[in-house]
Amino acid sequence: MPRGGLGADSTLRARRWDVLILGSALPGLAAGIRLAMAGHRVLVAEEDVTAASPKLLQEPFALPGILGGGVLDAALQAFGIPMIERRRFEPRTIAYQVLLPEARLDVGDRDLTARELVAWGLAKPDDARALTHELERAAGAVRTHLLETPMLGRGSRRALSRAGEGQALGLPDAVTQAEGELADFFDLQLRGLSELGASRPCPEASTRLLGSALSGGTGFGSDEGGLIGLLKKRLEALHAEFRTIGCPFEFVELGQHPGILRAGPGDVWLGRAVIVNAPGPRLAAALRGWDKPVPGFLEGPAPEWQRVSLHLRALREVVPEALEPRALLSPALGGLTSGPIRLALHPSPRGGRFAELIASAVAPAGTPRESVAEALEAEVRHLMPFSEQRLKAGPLPDEPEWDAPSAVADPSAGSGWPSPIVIRSRSREPVASLPRDAVAALGIEGEILLGWQAGDALREELA
Repeated sequence: MPRGGLGADSTLRARRWDVLILGSALPGLAAGIRLAMAGHRVLVAEEDVTAASPKLLQEPFALPGILGGGVLDAALQAFGIPMIERRRFEPRTIAYQVLLPEARLDVGDRDLTARELVAWGLAKPDDARALTHELERAAGAVRTHLLETPMLGRGSRRALSRAGEGQALGLPDAVTQAEGELADFFDLQLRGLSELGASRPCPEASTRLLGSALSGGTGFGSDEGGLIGLLKKRLEALHAEFRTIGCPFEFVELGQHPGILRAGPGDVWLGRAVIVNAPGPRLAAALRGWDKPVPGFLEGPAPEWQRVSLHLRALREVVPEALEPRALLSPALGGLTSGPIRLALHPSPRGGRFAELIASAVAPAGTPRESVAEALEAEVRHLMPFSEQRLKAGPLPDEPEWDAPSAVADPSAGSGWPSPIVIRSRSREPVASLPRDAVAALGIEGEILLGWQAGDALREELA
């Protein structure tokens, strides 16, 4: 690692923690909690632009069901979230809606979803029941594997097997062989629930994405924020620190401890370990722009996609009554180039007359964010044709240089879950990276598990 010109006569102030986490994405928060629970002193360093973005834009689109021993429930327990806080997560029968050109399906528990498939003419009753039953069973097997099998390590792809059959566990035939609107129904969910750009989730991840909704969804009964807000609150309760960075910096090493040297204040933040919780290539590009050395562990292809999110406020009367709090919308106007639109509906701090909406979509990284935002606003207005002056889009937040949870990257060929995920180039390297692209096919559950397992691995080494 570069030493940043630190010499014996350096007068720079050094501040020390056990773990320095660079970036505010969900995996790093999960890792920080596990480390702080073991008594390690943790600093989460966020880019000032990212920290200042509206809280609603920082939250995940949809949370998997809290009941039935799912990944989210297991994580909240492992993170020591007090019961009074966990009760703010409210189980919902409907996880989200899928809005196709000629159908609007509620997706949730198994029986409801089967009825919806029949009601909209996408499947016959017996076929719908068999499909949802098999999908729920297969998704449960993947969930068990996720909770019991380490993600991290080296080696070949870990096959998921049907109990007693020794066959790779993938999607039911009724999904892989679907045609017409039924195929569109599945495809919209796979593209909308994963965090991928152009690629598609592997069969095992697809099974989990589609099947997790059959346990229902989860709402957050609080005006204090959602999952990200709760994890940050938990970190603060464990005496972790949050600091913002609004100046150039470089990676340094002092006394065998890695860290960063901030150019403006002229101080050094050090840890026994550093976790890069931001897209490595974006951070490398920022370092080059500041004329700073680029460590090898940051090298890699730049993210080819971006998720653009737009905050809108509407009078509640123009929001369709049948619209659920979470919806995946097939673009109707042709202004967006990749994937569905995520639409999240939130209560407004201004009271019941208003509603807050977050619309987002994935677009190529080079596409102007303003153009994507205009297309998103047009799609929302198309969904709410009488909005006119009763729907207003807010300004786009500033684009961060390096702490960019909105960056979307597909894993390289042959990598990514269920292949083992490598967080360091060599054993006991003091710097670890959390590659969100490696778990992007699993959506939010993958990000939670990546941070959870990385935190456990590092705290064993720091003990």
